[in-house]
Amino acid sequence: MGEYWRFSGPGVLYFGQGCVREMGPAFRERGWQRVLVITDEKLQAAGVVEPVQAALEGFKVNVFNGGRPEPSIELVDRCLAVAHEFRPDVLVGVGGGSNMDLAKSTALLLQHGGGIWDYVGDSKVPGPIRPVVGVPTTAGTGSEVSCAAVLTDTDQQMKVAILSPYLRPRCAFVDPTLTRTCPPSVTADSGIDALTHAIEAYTAIDNRRFQPAEPTVYQGTFPLADLLAEEAIRLVGKYLVRAVENGEDMEARSHMALAATLAGLAFSNACVGIVHALEYPVGGAVHCPHGRGNGILLPHVMRFNLAARQDRMARIARLLGAADEATPEAEAAERAVQAVEAIRDAIGLPARLRDVGVRREQLPEFAAKAYAIKRLMQLNPRPVRGPDILKIYEAAF
Repeated sequence: MGEYWRFSGPGVLYFGQGCVREMGPAFRERGWQRVLVITDEKLQAAGVVEPVQAALEGFKVNVFNGGRPEPSIELVDRCLAVAHEFRPDVLVGVGGGSNMDLAKSTALLLQHGGGIWDYVGDSKVPGPIRPVVGVPTTAGTGSEVSCAAVLTDTDQQMKVAILSPYLRPRCAFVDPTLTRTCPPSVTADSGIDALTHAIEAYTAIDNRRFQPAEPTVYQGTFPLADLLAEEAIRLVGKYLVRAVENGEDMEARSHMALAATLAGLAFSNACVGIVHALEYPVGGAVHCPHGRGNGILLPHVMRFNLAARQDRMARIARLLGAADEATPEAEAAERAVQAVEAIRDAIGLPARLRDVGVRREQLPEFAAKAYAIKRLMQLNPRPVRGPDILKIYEAAF
């Protein structure tokens, strides 16, 4: 198969310290007057939402501050009730991926009706949703530029995803100053999430070999996504530890904000892979932060894929400063895994699933749930069998 790929992002991406001030002119240009801001109580109490509200002076603004980490499907219904009453022209997600995903899901139901389960999966959204704008206050999820919304099914203790090009925000305002008050633990969780996105996008199956059985937003690796992922990996390796150690280090904050956005653009066009598939049942059951679960699982998945992507693993090691061009490829590839483990340890994240409350007897059920996410299994560079998933869990336990 010859080379063919497409690339998508938000309608417009604004980046830089203070760029949130451009929201007013951008909204007026688009004729948006009624604005529903979706955030959470902690961010509102910390004053993080104030710059957004200041930028929207003169607009009709309503704030829903009921956002929660790893939002449930039930939370979407509560937010939707507010949206129906307010009738917004645009929904603005302010916060981490949870708040932005809540905004996307609410905008979807506001436009098309029905329930979340009508759209869970890949490419099931029938058309454009009510406009969404992403304003990240963490540097990690990339939801401000992505085509995904992840929610928690509390009944099944499982995270579920809606994937559609129609979920991409119309605008993204990536203002690093909004991450200044992000606590060290959240900075660490978010940063390792960005690294996971970049590495999974970079080491997935090549798009020239990818022949999906059903429509999908993902394509596997291709040149533009590779460039974005490489720069994201380099930036995380250089600046994540600094951002965790000193939240006032705005150089580190700015570079991490850029890394997260680049990784978001990379993965939302190439893919995420089995790290995410394995994390979904873990996060759904023990409610650990998504990035933290990814950080535990990432080195083990990298080691599983080492032989299938040795050249790219070696390149990751060089981007992280763990190898140079003279290092033999096989040795450099192994160093990539070690470098990721070193970053995880340096930012204080746990190394084992048991450290976040997972019990060994849960692993077989987790493996069955993860293996059922075929849309992610098919993008892994190495063929995956059910027993492989359980072995990765056991290695990470």
